[in-house]
Amino acid sequence: MSERPDGFGANQWLVDELWEQYKQDKNLVDPAWWDFFADYTPKEPVLKRAKKQPSTPSAPTSAPTTSATAAPSAPATVPSEPSVVSQARDLRPHTDPITPTEPAEVVVLKGAPSRVVTNMEESLSVPTATSVRSIPAKLMVDNRTVINNHLARSRGGKVSFTHIIGYAVVRAIKDLPEMNFGYSEVDGKPALVKNMAINLGLAIDLAKPDGTRQLLVPNIKNSEQMDFYNFWMTYEDLVRKARNGKLEVSDFAGTTVSLTNPGTIGTVHSVPRLMKGQGLIVGVGALEYPAEFQGSSEAHLMNNAISKVITLTSTYDHRIIQGAQSGDFLKRVHEYLLGENGFYEDIFRSIRVPYQPIQWAKDILPIHDSDVDKTTRVHALIHAYRVRGHLMADIDPLEYQQRNHPDLDLKTHGLSLWDLDREFPVGGFAGQTFMKLRDILGVLRDAYCRTIAVEYMHIQDPEQRAWIQARVEKGYQKLDQTDQIRILHKLNEAEAFETFLQTKYVGQKRFSLEGGESAIPLLDAILEQSAEQDFKEVCIGMPHRGRLNVLANIAGKEYNQIFREFEGHYGEESVQGSGDVKYHLGTKGTFTAPDGKTTDVYLAANPSHLEAVNPVLEGIVRAKQDLLPVEDKQKVLPVLLHGDAAFAGQGVVLETLHLSQLQGYQVAGTLHVVINNQVGFTTSPRYSRSSTYATDVARTIQAPIFHVNGDDPEAVVKVARLAFEFRKEFKKDVVIDLVCYRRRGHNEADDPSLTQPLMYELIDSKRSVRKLYTENLVGRGDISLEEAERALKHFQDQLELIFQETKSESHDDDQFSRITHEVMTAGQVHLDPQTPAYNVPTGISIDVVNRVVDSQLNMPEGFTVHPRLLPQLKRRADMVAQDEIDWGMAEALAIGSL
Repeated sequence: MSERPDGFGANQWLVDELWEQYKQDKNLVDPAWWDFFADYTPKEPVLKRAKKQPSTPSAPTSAPTTSATAAPSAPATVPSEPSVVSQARDLRPHTDPITPTEPAEVVVLKGAPSRVVTNMEESLSVPTATSVRSIPAKLMVDNRTVINNHLARSRGGKVSFTHIIGYAVVRAIKDLPEMNFGYSEVDGKPALVKNMAINLGLAIDLAKPDGTRQLLVPNIKNSEQMDFYNFWMTYEDLVRKARNGKLEVSDFAGTTVSLTNPGTIGTVHSVPRLMKGQGLIVGVGALEYPAEFQGSSEAHLMNNAISKVITLTSTYDHRIIQGAQSGDFLKRVHEYLLGENGFYEDIFRSIRVPYQPIQWAKDILPIHDSDVDKTTRVHALIHAYRVRGHLMADIDPLEYQQRNHPDLDLKTHGLSLWDLDREFPVGGFAGQTFMKLRDILGVLRDAYCRTIAVEYMHIQDPEQRAWIQARVEKGYQKLDQTDQIRILHKLNEAEAFETFLQTKYVGQKRFSLEGGESAIPLLDAILEQSAEQDFKEVCIGMPHRGRLNVLANIAGKEYNQIFREFEGHYGEESVQGSGDVKYHLGTKGTFTAPDGKTTDVYLAANPSHLEAVNPVLEGIVRAKQDLLPVEDKQKVLPVLLHGDAAFAGQGVVLETLHLSQLQGYQVAGTLHVVINNQVGFTTSPRYSRSSTYATDVARTIQAPIFHVNGDDPEAVVKVARLAFEFRKEFKKDVVIDLVCYRRRGHNEADDPSLTQPLMYELIDSKRSVRKLYTENLVGRGDISLEEAERALKHFQDQLELIFQETKSESHDDDQFSRITHEVMTAGQVHLDPQTPAYNVPTGISIDVVNRVVDSQLNMPEGFTVHPRLLPQLKRRADMVAQDEIDWGMAEALAIGSL
């Protein structure tokens, strides 16, 4: 349920340095970063970093350099005379005399190299033994691929095999704490040091500028307390510090267990030296096929379920650890790497990979000739993804869960991880004839299970289904940088506008778009395509939420006109008297695309009856289309925005959908955009509808439905473009379900935590879409930090622009007083006070008043009042006493007195 990890991938270290400078003095960093860092909380890689480790006899206290490799051989004997050239006959043809070899250079070891010698010699006093175990690496390889594919599409960064193995080692030591013990002597007597913290030393081999190499072994403190994400971040933090020469003595102190990886240079396994005070060092061998199969073809390896293996060694202090314990320890690591005890589920959860990991299984072979062959099973799996894939998609920016569905499980279809690298005939799927199952699943998951979920298999027309398949079953395709920067700028404009209104008009109702800012780049993408394809006009109908933002950033309404309306000043022709009219008004404008082409924009007024505008806008569009030549009719595009609860609950929505294909009402298709806040007024979806999605009513007209995660603005733009093209091709309605959240209450005066405490605990901790998207772009390397800085400056420029608009307002007080008087008196009915329309007594006695007040103060036993509501209830007695009753108390008196 917590927010997904945010970060900057490979650039995290640089951002961390900027953050440290910002904490010291924000003037040390460019002002463009000030707003970004204002609510930035870096993920602390080391838990309890400040907590001092209890000193134990086992903790090394001298130099920070140690070793986790085999001891170097003894230095060669120093010759006292120059070497004598061999007198043996040289058979090589030569003409020049042989030059005598220079005498060997003797270098006295000092500093860290000298300490390595000392450590190695001391290690000879530790009586060690070594256990060895080979582990199939197939599952680890496949799940690492899933993890890194997810990271490549989100925040960037990579997880290595050593990260996973190291975490498995820590988990196994937690199960068998004796592997973390050390040996010492107290007053000359042997002693067992029971280390509570697992401080995992990491052997880091560094190449120095002079060509020599140095081995450093800093450690991850308290690794047993970390989830995988923190373990991974701390590991990378130590490696970065080592390479930048920023390790401190404290980074080396207190190592209890070490991990070394000679497999990076092809070593199958090693027997490393064990340092005094430690009870265990684990060696990780090369990831390779067994030697006897290294000459086999890939097809032979796959068909016979032959996996790469990795060999682990456990070298332990035999004085305190026995062979059976060491063997049991490697067995535990083996079990974890094969996915037992929820190992990969925990890893996926900590990085917020929204799918269940691949599961270990033995190869499944047909038992009888009559069994359905695997090619048929693969085709059934493809069909299942097309029908059910949307149920496994990551479309909720609030609630994290590992998604799976039985229809999409390999086991359901008689397949397993051993089939992933086998080829199957696919009959043109993704434009291919044969594909590996791994690649088939990659295309299917990219098409249906990432941050876009597509529902279209309910459409009866095969041409429409094939059209969608051809466009979504293409694998992951990244937007170019021009598109990314435009999306970021539109998010800047959307957030800057809401931020300013929240600051200047505190508590005023505006029904903000905060949490759903991706709607602005969505509409921008639709209008951009409309302009580029010479559409005459885009007509928009929408409820009140987000209307002000759409007016300003899509329809082009002037900022200062919006601000004047916040002050209650409307046009002279206006007869609206309510202060909330500002978010019901419409406007006309012109949209200009990046290539300079334009299209007209019309935003219809909507008198707060939510979906009542739907048939009104369709009628307006039909009238506009009827004035055009037949070939241009579809170039007036209707776009309807909806709330999720209203789309599912208001009958006018279904009625309008049913009219959409009738000859007398056709408008060549409408683009429906549902701003899905996942709450209707104060009601959760599970209590307001029976359908899976708010958009299920659109299935009745066989409209394609695209669900998309509002925290992925790139996916939002892709969906907008796809929906636009489908409507143009088939002249049918299309629905986009933008799944987001509502940062504030039903309006800005409400406290949403009163009715949705868990949801708003999550929302309060979330960074905005703009900030998350900026982090992801930098973390993936799509933009540089300099480009991110320019984008942050664009955001600040937007705020400054809006601020200057308010300063430039010029008010004619007399004119506004006259308009305000006309507005307030327009439409009022004046009654003769001497002849009331009805003579009904409405008063209540003071006893009834007191009983109602008492009901607000004294709750039934066992009933707990929300802490934010309690002060309001306590004030109600004072209201009656002081004759200053607010609306809430007036309602309580009215209801309580019935």
